[in-house]
Amino acid sequence: MNASAPSLHGIVLFAHGARDARWAEPFERLADKLRALAGPDTHVSLAFLELMEPDLERAVAAQAAAGCSSITVVPVFFGQGGHVRRDLPLVIEACRAAHPTIEIRATVPVGEDDAVLDALAAYCLRQLGMAG
Repeated sequence: MNASAPSLHGIVLFAHGARDARWAEPFERLADKLRALAGPDTHVSLAFLELMEPDLERAVAAQAAAGCSSITVVPVFFGQGGHVRRDLPLVIEACRAAHPTIEIRATVPVGEDDAVLDALAAYCLRQLGMAG
């Protein structure tokens, strides 16, 4: 990559996974919305802990192959249970070892962000017919 080329960033939405393929539909919609908002210098993809493809290692490898210089993994979980506390750090370290020239970081789970919780609270109020 030459000095004048734009720096490409990657975002991997990391979810649990399920046997039913329809389970991934809201995550796919989220990825589509993010792609529309992020612009051409940001690659957005999905990855799953289990039962669905791709796994996180493959998603990171695909973004590395696409030329991303940094990748942010966003756990689309509500809290920091065992998967986020125990499994995710191990996978992130394996990804860093496989791609040592790429900055790879993970955020806290989306459910720990106050803006996400505010949006969920507003949704609940809308279901009651209240302004939100």
